[in-house]
Parts: sequence; structure tokens; C-alpha cells
Amino acid sequence: MYRLTKLPNGLRVATATLPHMAGVSLGLWGGTGSRYEPAALNGACHFIEHLLFKGTARRSAREISEAVEGLGGYLNAFTSEEHTCFHARVQRDHFRPVLDVLLDMFHGSRFAPADVAKEREVIREEIAMYRDQPAQRVQEVLNALTWPGQPLGRSITGTARSLARLGRAELLAVLARNYRAANTVLAVAGPLSHEAVVRAVRPVARRFTPGPAPECAPAVARQTAPRVRLVAQDTEQAQLALGIRTCSRHDDRRFALRLLNALLGENMSSRLFQRIREDLGLAYNIYSGLSFYADVGDLVISAGLDAEQLPRVVRLIRRELRRLAETTVSAAELRRARDYAIGQMDLSLESTENQMNLLGEQLLGYGRIVPSAVTRRRLAAVTAAEVRRVAADFFQPDRFNLAVVCAGRPSYGIATGLAAILGR
Repeated sequence: MYRLTKLPNGLRVATATLPHMAGVSLGLWGGTGSRYEPAALNGACHFIEHLLFKGTARRSAREISEAVEGLGGYLNAFTSEEHTCFHARVQRDHFRPVLDVLLDMFHGSRFAPADVAKEREVIREEIAMYRDQPAQRVQEVLNALTWPGQPLGRSITGTARSLARLGRAELLAVLARNYRAANTVLAVAGPLSHEAVVRAVRPVARRFTPGPAPECAPAVARQTAPRVRLVAQDTEQAQLALGIRTCSRHDDRRFALRLLNALLGENMSSRLFQRIREDLGLAYNIYSGLSFYADVGDLVISAGLDAEQLPRVVRLIRRELRRLAETTVSAAELRRARDYAIGQMDLSLESTENQMNLLGEQLLGYGRIVPSAVTRRRLAAVTAAEVRRVAADFFQPDRFNLAVVCAGRPSYGIATGLAAILGR
């Protein structure tokens, strides 16, 4: 089902052949993101992502959109901490023209000074939009608290100050340095043979610059006690985000952590949702999620609630974390978490876009394609004792960071009180 070809310059072409699908998803993945930026260039990769849609020698910005959407397709991009991806979805018969659009964007974008200046203002508005969304802002506050003074703690979009420093020359230098054949993957999922995709790519592969892929500095975690930061914003609710530093994507404990997250807060049957929303009615929205990076990771619990209930809800969360670390989960609860995790993975693979994402993420993250059957077996083998052990490993006060965005002037007393709850 999955096949991989590495071309002479290091460019990797990966496919998932899905004969029963009508559409094909393709993504041009770069192994670079905000983690690869020094502070002075914060936001550069995201800025480049925007500018690749602004026009080439062959197409205007409008013609780029029309070339894909006029075929009934979809075109977009994203930048994360460690990856960038330019992706499209289209009917199988239109694969080649849409691939041509992606490659033209990647190699032929003009970076016209007027476009750079205009897009800088667009991104400033994007930053302002996120700041107006408390649920989004609290995550950025949490990142800065968890990873202070380093790329993981900085915003992917950059700041108004860092954007002002990014001109055409700086952006082109980042493009040349960070986007190489060795850290680029073309991932394709749909009803196309691997050979057909490679034939389409091979003649243009030379456009990708050879040379070593960039490296990012390792994350640094120096912490001896819980950290709490309260930020004032005019909101109806308080937004809470509790981050817990965990492990990297290469750590075998990630499989038990995946089940632990399902037990804790990933869905409506999870412990936090049942206790805090269903039993006590203290929040409408409460959930947890995992992020894994090359050398670190985190589990984040998020909730929106009445600010007066902050101490009570933090106390309830801390109690549940302690219970998972001290008490072995039942066989029935473990089975539900395991079946949920495996079922969600299997259902996600019915989508060509998710199959394409899997190829890009795994090749850039692991250097290989990990068959879903292998992941399924690893999840199925997790024991209740392993779940308890990873909870005991990670649910420690010196791994806790709590960010809160709420109305009113932040109180030192409230912050120290919340830190004391987490420290118990």
C-alpha cells in the first residue's frame, strides 16, 4: 500500500495507492518550521508559506487559486513547529496540472517587495485575530511558559516586532537555507500508482536544492516547581490550559501515553469530561491533547469556565492526575481507551488527506513509513501497569505549567494559590 522512492538529490516521493478513491491528495512537505528560526527571524517560515501563494513568473496569485479551484480542487498550506506543508486535493485526472501548480509555487514564487509589504500586514491581522480568541491566546501563553526563551515557546506566526525585521532578503535566505531536497517529501494518496507519481516528479526533481537538511536546537527544560501565568483579557469565560511536559515521538512510552490521554480527556467518555462537565457542570468545554516533537512532547488539558471556579477545577484536574498515577485503571476502562485509540486511527485512514499527512509526518518525523498495523499492535499491547507508570513519570509538579486568560487584573495571590494546588 505504501511505497517510497528516494531520488538522487535526496527528494523523497511517497505514495499510498487507494484504488477505490475518486480523488487524490498531494502534499509538498518541508522539514522546517518555527523551531528552526532564531529569535530575530521568528515567523519567517510562516511568512514564506503566505508568500508562496502570491504569484510566480507564470501565474498571478489569483491564477494560482483558479488553476486548482477551477478543476474542482482545494489548495492550502500550514506551518507548524517542525514542518511546513503545501497541499491540494483534486480528482485523479487532474493530478499532473495541480502538481505543476505546487511545484511552480515552491520554486517560482517572486517574493515581490510589494507582496512582502502587503502580506506583512495580512499576517499582522492574523496575529490580531488570534489574540482576540482567548482559547487560542491561552495556548500561546502556555507555550511561552513551558518553553521560555526558545523556539518552541515562540509563536509560529511571529510578532509585530519580528515581522518588521523580515524583508525580502531575509526571507529568501531562510528559503534557501531551510528548504532542501534532503528534508522535502512529496506525499501522494489516492488512485494513482507509485510509478505514475514518480514519473511525474522525476523530470522536475532537479529543481530541489541538494545539500544537508537544517537542524534545530534541542529543547531545554529547566523547572523545579509548577509555573502559573495569568493574562488579563476582556472575556466572558476564563480559558485554562495546563501543559505537562512528556516525551518525544521516539520514546516507546508514547503508546501508553496515547491511551492515558484517551482515558483522561480526549473524548466525551473520558474522566475529566465526565467529572467536570457531566457530573458537576463546571465547564462546557474540557479536553486534553498530545503533541510530540523530535526531542520533547507535551500533554495539554484545556477548559473554558467561570473564573470563580478556577481553583476548584484545577483541584479536580490535579486529583484526577494523581489518581491515574497512583491507581491502576480497570481492564474495562483500558479496553475502551485502547479500542477508541485504534478505532480513531483506522477511521482516519479512510481519508486520502489523512493518508497523505501520515506519509509526510512519518517520513519527516521518523525517516520511514510506519505501517498502521505496527502502531495497532503497539497500542493493543499496552498494559494497565504501563499506563499507571507513564502517569507516575509525567504527572509530577516539576512538569506542570498553567496558563489562564481571564477578565480582570491578574492577582498574585490567585496565581500562587493555583501553583500550590498543582504542587501537592
